[in-house]
Amino acid sequence: MSGFSLVIGNKNASSWSLRPWLLMKEAGLDFDELLVDLFSENRRRDILQHNPAGRVPALRHDGLLVWDSLAICEYIAEQVPEKKLWPEDRAARAHARSVSAEMHAGFPNVRGVMPMACLQAYRAPELEGDLLWEVGRIRQIWQDCLDAYGGPFLFGGFTISDAMFAPVVSRFRTYQITLDAPLQAYADRMLQETAMKEWFEGCDPADVQ
Repeated sequence: MSGFSLVIGNKNASSWSLRPWLLMKEAGLDFDELLVDLFSENRRRDILQHNPAGRVPALRHDGLLVWDSLAICEYIAEQVPEKKLWPEDRAARAHARSVSAEMHAGFPNVRGVMPMACLQAYRAPELEGDLLWEVGRIRQIWQDCLDAYGGPFLFGGFTISDAMFAPVVSRFRTYQITLDAPLQAYADRMLQETAMKEWFEGCDPADVQ
Protein backbone atom coordinates (compact mmCIF):
# COMPACT_ATOMS: atom_id res chain seq x y z
CA MET A 1 0.00 0.00 0.00
CA SER A 2 1.41 3.39 -0.95
CA GLY A 3 0.38 6.95 -1.66
CA PHE A 4 0.87 8.15 1.91
CA SER A 5 2.58 11.47 2.65
CA LEU A 6 3.17 12.41 6.28
CA VAL A 7 4.03 15.99 7.23
CA ILE A 8 6.03 16.12 10.44
CA GLY A 9 8.02 18.58 12.55
CA ASN A 10 11.61 18.40 13.78
CA LYS A 11 12.22 14.90 15.10
CA ASN A 12 14.10 15.93 18.23
CA ALA A 13 11.23 18.13 19.39
CA SER A 14 7.91 17.12 17.80
CA SER A 15 6.27 14.55 20.05
CA TRP A 16 3.01 14.75 18.12
CA SER A 17 4.81 13.84 14.88
CA LEU A 18 6.51 10.80 16.41
CA ARG A 19 3.22 9.04 17.13
CA PRO A 20 1.81 8.46 13.62
CA TRP A 21 5.30 8.19 12.11
CA LEU A 22 6.15 5.35 14.49
CA LEU A 23 2.81 3.62 13.94
CA MET A 24 3.22 3.71 10.16
CA LYS A 25 6.74 2.31 10.43
CA GLU A 26 5.59 -0.46 12.77
CA ALA A 27 2.77 -1.26 10.33
CA GLY A 28 5.31 -1.60 7.51
CA LEU A 29 3.82 1.17 5.41
CA ASP A 30 5.80 3.06 2.81
CA PHE A 31 5.27 6.80 2.96
CA ASP A 32 6.81 10.08 1.91
CA GLU A 33 8.11 12.09 4.83
CA LEU A 34 7.76 15.86 4.56
CA LEU A 35 9.64 17.76 7.24
CA VAL A 36 8.64 21.27 8.31
CA ASP A 37 11.17 23.21 10.39
CA LEU A 38 9.25 24.26 13.49
CA PHE A 39 12.08 26.60 14.48
CA SER A 40 11.93 28.60 11.26
CA GLU A 41 10.33 32.03 11.24
CA ASN A 42 8.36 30.79 8.22
CA ARG A 43 7.00 27.72 9.98
CA ARG A 44 3.37 28.89 9.92
CA ARG A 45 3.48 29.57 6.20
CA ASP A 46 5.22 26.28 5.55
CA ILE A 47 2.72 24.26 7.58
CA LEU A 48 -0.25 25.98 5.99
CA GLN A 49 0.94 24.78 2.61
CA HIS A 50 0.09 21.28 3.82
CA ASN A 51 -2.58 21.72 6.49
CA PRO A 52 -5.04 24.63 6.88
CA ALA A 53 -5.26 23.83 10.60
CA GLY A 54 -1.68 25.07 10.91
CA ARG A 55 -0.44 22.00 12.78
CA VAL A 56 1.77 18.98 12.31
CA PRO A 57 1.48 16.09 11.84
CA ALA A 58 -0.77 15.85 8.82
CA LEU A 59 -1.38 12.90 6.51
CA ARG A 60 -2.32 12.97 2.85
CA HIS A 61 -3.65 9.82 1.23
CA ASP A 62 -5.82 9.26 -1.85
CA GLY A 63 -6.77 12.93 -1.98
CA LEU A 64 -7.70 13.03 1.70
CA LEU A 65 -6.13 15.20 4.40
CA VAL A 66 -6.12 13.81 7.93
CA TRP A 67 -4.63 15.83 10.77
CA ASP A 68 -4.14 15.38 14.51
CA SER A 69 -1.96 12.50 15.68
CA LEU A 70 -4.74 10.33 17.09
CA ALA A 71 -6.99 10.84 14.05
CA ILE A 72 -4.12 9.82 11.78
CA CYS A 73 -3.47 6.73 13.87
CA GLU A 74 -7.15 5.77 13.69
CA TYR A 75 -7.10 6.24 9.92
CA ILE A 76 -4.01 4.08 9.53
CA ALA A 77 -5.59 1.34 11.65
CA GLU A 78 -8.57 1.31 9.29
CA GLN A 79 -6.30 1.07 6.25
CA VAL A 80 -4.43 -2.00 7.50
CA PRO A 81 -6.83 -3.96 9.75
CA GLU A 82 -4.65 -7.05 9.41
CA LYS A 83 -1.95 -5.28 11.46
CA LYS A 84 -4.28 -5.20 14.50
CA LEU A 85 -3.25 -1.73 15.59
CA TRP A 86 -6.09 -1.82 18.09
CA PRO A 87 -6.62 -4.96 20.21
CA GLU A 88 -9.10 -7.45 18.74
CA ASP A 89 -10.91 -8.03 22.02
CA ARG A 90 -13.70 -5.49 22.52
CA ALA A 91 -12.92 -4.82 26.20
CA ALA A 92 -9.19 -4.50 25.56
CA ARG A 93 -9.88 -2.23 22.59
CA ALA A 94 -12.03 0.05 24.75
CA HIS A 95 -9.26 0.12 27.36
CA ALA A 96 -6.65 0.93 24.71
CA ARG A 97 -8.75 3.73 23.25
CA SER A 98 -9.32 5.17 26.72
CA VAL A 99 -5.66 5.36 27.71
CA SER A 100 -4.70 6.64 24.25
CA ALA A 101 -7.26 9.43 24.45
CA GLU A 102 -6.13 10.23 28.00
CA MET A 103 -2.55 10.60 26.79
CA HIS A 104 -3.68 12.65 23.81
CA ALA A 105 -5.71 15.11 25.85
CA GLY A 106 -3.91 15.21 29.18
CA PHE A 107 -0.63 15.44 31.06
CA PRO A 108 0.06 19.16 30.47
CA ASN A 109 2.71 19.33 33.19
CA VAL A 110 4.69 16.44 31.74
CA ARG A 111 4.60 18.21 28.38
CA GLY A 112 5.49 21.61 29.83
CA VAL A 113 8.17 20.69 32.35
CA MET A 114 9.74 17.94 30.26
CA PRO A 115 9.60 19.02 26.61
CA MET A 116 10.60 16.52 23.96
CA ALA A 117 14.37 16.35 23.44
CA CYS A 118 15.18 12.87 22.20
CA LEU A 119 18.96 13.24 22.09
CA GLN A 120 19.52 15.23 25.26
CA ALA A 121 19.94 14.10 28.87
CA TYR A 122 18.81 16.39 31.70
CA ARG A 123 18.58 16.15 35.44
CA ALA A 124 15.25 14.88 36.69
CA PRO A 125 12.87 17.70 37.65
CA GLU A 126 11.39 17.91 41.12
CA LEU A 127 8.43 15.55 41.09
CA GLU A 128 5.84 17.36 43.15
CA GLY A 129 2.28 18.59 42.88
CA ASP A 130 0.55 18.07 39.54
CA LEU A 131 3.73 16.84 37.85
CA LEU A 132 4.13 14.10 40.46
CA TRP A 133 0.49 13.08 39.98
CA GLU A 134 0.83 12.94 36.18
CA VAL A 135 4.02 10.87 36.26
CA GLY A 136 2.37 8.55 38.77
CA ARG A 137 -0.69 8.25 36.56
CA ILE A 138 1.46 7.24 33.57
CA ARG A 139 3.24 4.66 35.69
CA GLN A 140 -0.15 3.32 36.81
CA ILE A 141 -1.46 3.08 33.22
CA TRP A 142 1.61 1.19 32.08
CA GLN A 143 1.55 -1.19 35.06
CA ASP A 144 -2.17 -1.88 34.72
CA CYS A 145 -1.79 -2.68 31.02
CA LEU A 146 1.28 -4.86 31.44
CA ASP A 147 -0.40 -6.76 34.27
CA ALA A 148 -3.63 -7.24 32.32
CA TYR A 149 -2.23 -8.16 28.91
CA GLY A 150 1.15 -9.67 29.71
CA GLY A 151 3.42 -7.41 27.64
CA PRO A 152 5.82 -6.93 26.05
CA PHE A 153 3.82 -3.92 24.84
CA LEU A 154 0.91 -2.30 26.64
CA PHE A 155 -1.70 -4.54 25.03
CA GLY A 156 0.47 -7.51 24.15
CA GLY A 157 1.44 -6.65 20.58
CA PHE A 158 2.32 -3.17 19.38
CA THR A 159 -0.77 -0.93 19.13
CA ILE A 160 -1.75 2.69 18.80
CA SER A 161 -1.46 2.98 22.57
CA ASP A 162 2.27 2.31 22.40
CA ALA A 163 2.62 4.93 19.67
CA MET A 164 0.74 7.44 21.80
CA PHE A 165 3.03 6.86 24.78
CA ALA A 166 6.25 6.69 22.74
CA PRO A 167 7.11 10.38 23.36
CA VAL A 168 6.71 9.77 27.10
CA VAL A 169 9.16 6.87 26.89
CA SER A 170 11.62 9.26 25.25
CA ARG A 171 10.95 11.99 27.81
CA PHE A 172 11.44 9.63 30.75
CA ARG A 173 14.85 8.70 29.35
CA THR A 174 15.80 12.33 28.67
CA TYR A 175 14.81 13.47 32.16
CA GLN A 176 15.98 10.31 33.96
CA ILE A 177 12.62 9.46 35.50
CA THR A 178 12.91 6.41 37.77
CA LEU A 179 10.73 3.43 36.87
CA ASP A 180 10.11 0.12 38.58
CA ALA A 181 11.71 -2.87 36.84
CA PRO A 182 8.66 -3.98 34.77
CA LEU A 183 8.04 -0.42 33.56
CA GLN A 184 11.71 0.12 32.76
CA ALA A 185 11.66 -3.14 30.80
CA TYR A 186 8.72 -1.83 28.78
CA ALA A 187 10.46 1.50 28.17
CA ASP A 188 13.65 -0.28 27.13
CA ARG A 189 11.65 -2.52 24.77
CA MET A 190 10.17 0.55 23.11
CA LEU A 191 13.57 2.22 22.79
CA GLN A 192 14.99 -0.91 21.19
CA GLU A 193 12.39 -0.92 18.42
CA THR A 194 13.99 -0.45 15.01
CA ALA A 195 11.57 2.34 14.16
CA MET A 196 12.32 4.23 17.38
CA LYS A 197 16.04 3.96 16.69
CA GLU A 198 15.44 5.24 13.17
CA TRP A 199 13.55 8.24 14.55
CA PHE A 200 16.40 9.07 16.93
CA GLU A 201 18.92 8.76 14.10
CA GLY A 202 16.98 11.41 12.21
CA CYS A 203 17.05 13.87 15.12
CA ASP A 204 19.12 17.05 15.10
CA PRO A 205 20.40 17.80 18.62
CA ALA A 206 20.15 21.53 17.86
CA ASP A 207 16.36 21.25 17.64
CA VAL A 208 15.26 21.79 21.23
CA GLN A 209 12.08 23.52 22.35
